[in-house]
Amino acid sequence: MALHLSAAPWPRPGKGTPERRNGLVLTAGGARGAYQAGVLQRIAEIPRLRERPPPFQVITGASAGAINGAFLAATGGGGFGASTLRLSRLWADLQIQEVIRTDALSLAQGGLQWLRDFSLGWLLGAGTVQALFDASPLHEMIARRLPTDAIGTSIRDGWLYALAISATSYHSGRSFIFIQGRPGHPLWQRGRRVTVATEITADHICASAAIPVVFPPVRIPTAPGSEIYFGDGALRQVTPFSPAIRLGSDRVLGIGIRSQQAAAQLLADEIPSADDTAERAQVQPPPVSQIAGVFLNALFLDHLDTDVDHLHRMNELLRHYEARPVGVSSDVPSGGALAEPMRIIEPLVLNPSEDLALVAKSLEHRMPWAVRGMLDGLGVPNAQCADLTSYLLFDSAYTRVLLDIGYRDAAARIDEIELFLRTRDEEVLPASA
Repeated sequence: MALHLSAAPWPRPGKGTPERRNGLVLTAGGARGAYQAGVLQRIAEIPRLRERPPPFQVITGASAGAINGAFLAATGGGGFGASTLRLSRLWADLQIQEVIRTDALSLAQGGLQWLRDFSLGWLLGAGTVQALFDASPLHEMIARRLPTDAIGTSIRDGWLYALAISATSYHSGRSFIFIQGRPGHPLWQRGRRVTVATEITADHICASAAIPVVFPPVRIPTAPGSEIYFGDGALRQVTPFSPAIRLGSDRVLGIGIRSQQAAAQLLADEIPSADDTAERAQVQPPPVSQIAGVFLNALFLDHLDTDVDHLHRMNELLRHYEARPVGVSSDVPSGGALAEPMRIIEPLVLNPSEDLALVAKSLEHRMPWAVRGMLDGLGVPNAQCADLTSYLLFDSAYTRVLLDIGYRDAAARIDEIELFLRTRDEEVLPASA
């Protein structure tokens, strides 16, 4: 990844060995965020972790990942197991009415506003509508169920170094990373990325989760007398590992929401064999709903895998140069130490073992009739491309399936995860200790 760098000197709590920080990266994904909660619940059942605070000193998230990350940062002090159980219950009991207004009157008013802007906006003035749905219930739920005031307590208690939440400015198009952390935590500005030290609130979380066009932008103060509208944090956060690394993490666990098997199958479907060429020649043009699903996939699904691939290549490059014999000249120009010294980063990524779009397709009847009618108006995609529904199906029947998939996926790799999250003391102790 391009930002495989430390934005500050390697953190040292005092004399002795450097403090080792584990980072947690939670990606965007709408209703698919329930999968992340299932993964975290199983990890928290590791006996040595259950009663302790979460083993992640740096937590970063965007969109649904911002909700999950902030919840963990706020409640983790009471024990990793208890915190993730509360988070899983939140997703397991979720109803779409807690996220968007689904009554026919609200949807009809929104539809009329869209019609007015498209047909008479040139005459009456456009810009009366900002999104398909009214997401005010989401803000109310987060403000009620997520104790953001407790994030500061987690930092003061010492187990949490920083929480970072990404959102995208609709003014400049820049990715803003809002950070609440220990005094002196790194801040940086690189290209289209800006960091802001602040206290995380429900507004920051809702802004990060505001899926473009689907949910309206959220207004957040950025300086005295200045407010900016923000949207989904995944829009410009193309290197999701970057904030965790810059905040001092040297091991980063990423939880994605894309099934690698499903992605491979879709690719195979696009390269027909001689036997099915005739059948594929009759494929119909994609409806708007399918195009919207691909658009959301581009925002939510591709960045994590691309970033971790680049991270592995950077690690190989660093190991190559570390292994060079003494006296062999380096291509790095002389002139003093690097302003941002590079280091080896250990990544571990978990992705769904099942296609979450197919799960959503089997449960789309759970969508309220008025919302389903609106989505059907965009066209009906084929089952494997039903991605739009998979992001918007905020229903307990769907989220419970995703919780279960996440739990099982983490269980299948629990030994690997437990080894990854070992402490420095455990690394130096003999196996029999």
